[in-house]
Amino acid sequence: MSFTIRYDDNNQELVMAGAMSPRAADELGELRTMFEKATTQVSGTLYLNVKRLVRLNNIAFHELARFVAKACHDKPDLKISVVTSSVVGWSARKFAKLAHISPNISVEQYDKDFYPGQGVLEDGGFIPILRTQTKLTWRHEREILPRHGMRPGLAVADICCGIGDFAALLAKEFTPSRLVAIDHAKPSLAYARKVAADFGIKGIEYVYGDASSLLVDDNQFDFVTCRHSLQVFDKPELILKELFRICKPGGRVYITNEKNSHCLGEPRGESIQWTYNEVAKVWAHFKMDIELGPKSRRYMADTGFDDIRMESFMVTNLDGDPQDFADVIQAWENVYAGQMAVERGDSPEFIARFRQGFQDHIFAALHPKGYAGWPIWVASGRKPA
Repeated sequence: MSFTIRYDDNNQELVMAGAMSPRAADELGELRTMFEKATTQVSGTLYLNVKRLVRLNNIAFHELARFVAKACHDKPDLKISVVTSSVVGWSARKFAKLAHISPNISVEQYDKDFYPGQGVLEDGGFIPILRTQTKLTWRHEREILPRHGMRPGLAVADICCGIGDFAALLAKEFTPSRLVAIDHAKPSLAYARKVAADFGIKGIEYVYGDASSLLVDDNQFDFVTCRHSLQVFDKPELILKELFRICKPGGRVYITNEKNSHCLGEPRGESIQWTYNEVAKVWAHFKMDIELGPKSRRYMADTGFDDIRMESFMVTNLDGDPQDFADVIQAWENVYAGQMAVERGDSPEFIARFRQGFQDHIFAALHPKGYAGWPIWVASGRKPA
């Protein structure tokens, strides 16, 4: 049987992972022992974390149900919370049956609201503009990536790949020996597969997955990327731990994030500055941190990376067609002022002023003597050998 089980005393959590397919119940002796030990030590709630349990046959399920029923009978004040994931589609349905054993048992699909801003950022109208964003940033990143360890022939994972355009560019520019692109948004993955097919790009493995609990073995990739994504999670440290885990010793993890309050433009600089300061506050309301960029070094150091390299670049209206820059800003206005500020409950007067700053940024971008900028921070770290 290829499954693991461990007990985390600090979180009162029993974690099961892998494929649990015993031929007989007595093969689950270790699980029974660890479960009984956990129930005697816990006060309050015992969490059964099955987010990474990719297979479970009937023998294993019935034994687990028996362990749970016995624990509830022997310890009536014990609560048991089973934590599942939508990435493993059968999991929530299967384990929901345990909730019928006792009112003290609950089953939670933890990623039902995967991260606070997912519904906003997966809006169908926002997907096409992401390709324009990547077009603007790629001019810089194709030169930056080699300085952070990217080279041809590596095994590469692009986590939170979104619509997959960055993975497609990596495939064409650096010809990885393997390229896996993972995202939790099914609409984005569908779009990614279409883009790859339209461009005739083969060999990218597009996978539905949860960045905070990847169904990927340890030490798999030479180079792991995660762009513009830590800033949209309320617990970015969980994502970094996963990136660290799947990276090979000696390999590198590469991340990009923003500090939106440093967006700038002239003319009409004061209006632009006010609006982007407010963007940061709107994101914070939804438990996201659009100011994360300069914090990347600290996050990477806390995770355990060494040889941390960090730099920043400014995407501007001079990077190709200024209309591309203007289109990106317009998309931001539609999402941040047209949706997020409304959901936050902002007044019409505030939203009107908020929108004006985006329009002034567009004005600066398209003005024949204007300048408009959008700063991005790059950081990478090596997993110690």
